[in-house]
Amino acid sequence: MKRGFGSDNHSGVHPEIMQALIAANAEHAPSYGTDDWSQKAEIKFREHFGAETQVFYVFNGTAANALALKTLAQTYESVLCTDISHINVDECAAPEFFFGGKLIPIKSKNGKLTPSDLEPHLIRGGDQHFSQPKVLSITQPTEIGTVYSYEELKALCDFAKLKNLFIHIDGTRISNAALRLELPFKQFTTDLGVDLVSFGGTKNGLLFGEALLFLKKDAAKNFKFIRKQAAQLPSKSRFLAASFERYLTHSLFKKIAQHECQMAELLYQGLKEIPQVQVTQARESNAVFAILPRPWIKVLRQEFFFYVWDEATFECRLMTSWDTQEQDIHEFIKKIRSLL
Repeated sequence: MKRGFGSDNHSGVHPEIMQALIAANAEHAPSYGTDDWSQKAEIKFREHFGAETQVFYVFNGTAANALALKTLAQTYESVLCTDISHINVDECAAPEFFFGGKLIPIKSKNGKLTPSDLEPHLIRGGDQHFSQPKVLSITQPTEIGTVYSYEELKALCDFAKLKNLFIHIDGTRISNAALRLELPFKQFTTDLGVDLVSFGGTKNGLLFGEALLFLKKDAAKNFKFIRKQAAQLPSKSRFLAASFERYLTHSLFKKIAQHECQMAELLYQGLKEIPQVQVTQARESNAVFAILPRPWIKVLRQEFFFYVWDEATFECRLMTSWDTQEQDIHEFIKKIRSLL
């Protein structure tokens, strides 16, 4: 399959991550997170998120999000999220299935929420006939590639704490947000009172796996049972841990994010120069959204795969990856120009 722009999980394993896997593939090691690699990775996560951080690995992002919500909310409670959030649109009702409660999707602007968006949904507190809001789930970066500023995040987190809401961040691409904000992870998560982070791996050059980060002391008290019951406890955990430990070492996460975003910016600028293409969203991470003329889409996707985000408007999503090359961008733009 030719390199395209379908998703950052279409790419293979980053060479440095593969080397970490090969190095971990030696002799025997204890299972279920009791290995040396898991201890080293937890130290790395604590360097980035704070001393109380506890790390649990799962196999995919849906599990990370769904089990995070199950940990934070009771079946009679609800989760506030955007209308386009992954938990609302692309997880086959797994969050509702696992935690048994209700998602309340809220109309977003530029993929984001504000405290004023949340306020109307915080009603009927204590009313036994009404699902009680308990969690705010924030996607950072958003599903359309925009990034909450530090001020926007702080306003949301301050509001959530005031209203006694837990705060979950779906951070499948959180490294790209850190790059955009030019801030360490801790400053826009732990320091703002965030409770749980779904920290992405698969879309960031890892072979597989996500890390669920509990940022407050005793927050993960019962999670080991929840994870096991959900069939998400990895046996050979050293391979997941070794991958994340390498990802967080020598700023590899930053190097990958920088490359992805540089390639996305090159694509963004190239598309903006074509009058027949309407770029629809600001480029703040490794996603570019644009409306393409309908007859072009089938032709382009024969050589460069990407997804149509909105079938009604033909708005398309183009993602760059750690292995995207400048030549890929130039060839794609050249192909578009040949269709003019």
